[in-house]
Amino acid sequence: MGVHGGVFTLTIAKLNLRLRNHLFRTLMRQEIGFFDENHTGDIISRLSADTTQMSDLLSLNINIFLQSTIKGIGIFIFMFGMSWKLTLVAIVGFPFIAIVSELYGNYYKKLTKEVQTILADANKVAEETISSMRTVRSFANECGEAESYYGKLLVMFQLNKKQALAYAGYMWSSNISELALEVAILYYGGHLVITGQMSSGSLISFFIYMLELGECLQNIASVYTGLMQGVGAAEKVFEYLDREPKHPADGTEAPDTCTGVVEFKDIKFAYPTRPETEILKGVSFTLRPGEVTALVGPSGSGKSSCVSLLENFYLPQQGQVLLDGKPIHTFQHDYLHSKVALVGQEPVLFARTVEENITYGLTDVPMETVVQAAIEANAHDFITSLSTGYGTNVGEKGTQLSGGQKQRVAIARALIRNPRVLILDEATSALDAESEHIVQKALNNIMQERTVLVIAHRLSTVEKADNIIVIDRGHVAEQGSHSQLIASGGLYYKLVQRQVLGIETGAEVLNKPEKLSWKSDGGRQRRRQSSSGSGSESEHNLRY
Repeated sequence: MGVHGGVFTLTIAKLNLRLRNHLFRTLMRQEIGFFDENHTGDIISRLSADTTQMSDLLSLNINIFLQSTIKGIGIFIFMFGMSWKLTLVAIVGFPFIAIVSELYGNYYKKLTKEVQTILADANKVAEETISSMRTVRSFANECGEAESYYGKLLVMFQLNKKQALAYAGYMWSSNISELALEVAILYYGGHLVITGQMSSGSLISFFIYMLELGECLQNIASVYTGLMQGVGAAEKVFEYLDREPKHPADGTEAPDTCTGVVEFKDIKFAYPTRPETEILKGVSFTLRPGEVTALVGPSGSGKSSCVSLLENFYLPQQGQVLLDGKPIHTFQHDYLHSKVALVGQEPVLFARTVEENITYGLTDVPMETVVQAAIEANAHDFITSLSTGYGTNVGEKGTQLSGGQKQRVAIARALIRNPRVLILDEATSALDAESEHIVQKALNNIMQERTVLVIAHRLSTVEKADNIIVIDRGHVAEQGSHSQLIASGGLYYKLVQRQVLGIETGAEVLNKPEKLSWKSDGGRQRRRQSSSGSGSESEHNLRY
């Protein structure tokens, strides 16, 4: 028994290992749209709770189910050899038991799926709350989140009550059926003994076998609930395991050289979660090596969508994004992201060492290369001042580092790949003046001889770009240099006016000069500085 139990426990552990590994690898192959549609809490629930329940319940219950089934079949053969007539009487009750089991199984499986869904919702609330604890605390909503979580648990408890009632009804009907069969066998067996067709000793032996068969049926009935729970959890898991990505990263191109010419050709795009809302409407532009191109426009105009398409996160509904004349989805996944690197507004660092974050996604990187990337990103000095240098753990999402430090580590992570195309998506917008100056200095050092796409609201960053592309409501409204766009008096000019003079873009001027508030006094002061030729520094700190 000890060896049997040990082997079976090891088998369960192996099953759980393979199941979770396969599921996680399947999730890693899914397109970004899948993660837009499914909440993190749901996915984590499938990966942890559902896989555990599936492997444990199925494995343990299948063991008992198989043992009882094989034993029951053997007993049934002995019973048939003793009296085929009494055996037929015993069989009469089986269809009723089978029908009850089928109805119960379907109902219990449905309840189990609902329980797993509600549990995923509860996990979703917990994951959101714990990961955003600072926001929860700042709005004093601890009790509200606790009530929300408790509400999900109460819904699950109501389903648990239905499960308990269903289980009680099923066991009651099974026991009644078994008792009715025993009474019928005793009655008909007594008739056979009286008529001399069977001896009393054979009847007693047959009845003992019948009790053993009843025990096997009881075991099967008891584990049937667990099997249905496991099947309910398994259906949720297999929904993910069987899912094929709609946008697989299966490109094959990996040329030896990459110049870094990027072309957007007549792009029309809508997010998979909002297919009815077209974000980009026939967008076309070109990014060239050695040039810094700034993408500007009002919020929601489609700037970040262009970045997502260039990163091959989504496929456009129409048009193509080309790298060196080839559609980006035809490139090998690893190759594309070694040539195209992104530094975002809020860089995500992992709870690992500084070195592991810089070399993220790479293997066997020499320490000299890591240090060189950090130097180029203006990060080496602060890293060496940390307690254990490059071996310092940055904490969950980089909480042990300041905003500017995280940004510079993210820049080093991009630079270590030596990309031909560098995307800077609001890379300095969330930083204070000193941190911005340090990060901007690092960026200025690395922009040479690369294709650089900048999304920024700071005038100092935008006006230095070789080419400025203005996007408005999904269209390219205008493009050119800073001086050209200012001279044309279009949307870019209005954006700059709104930034420098406090004038709202569009037909309506919200704050007229003669009725300026105290905030607008600062605007007048800025205008005086600008007109006197000494306002460049204040302009550099403005945004639109």
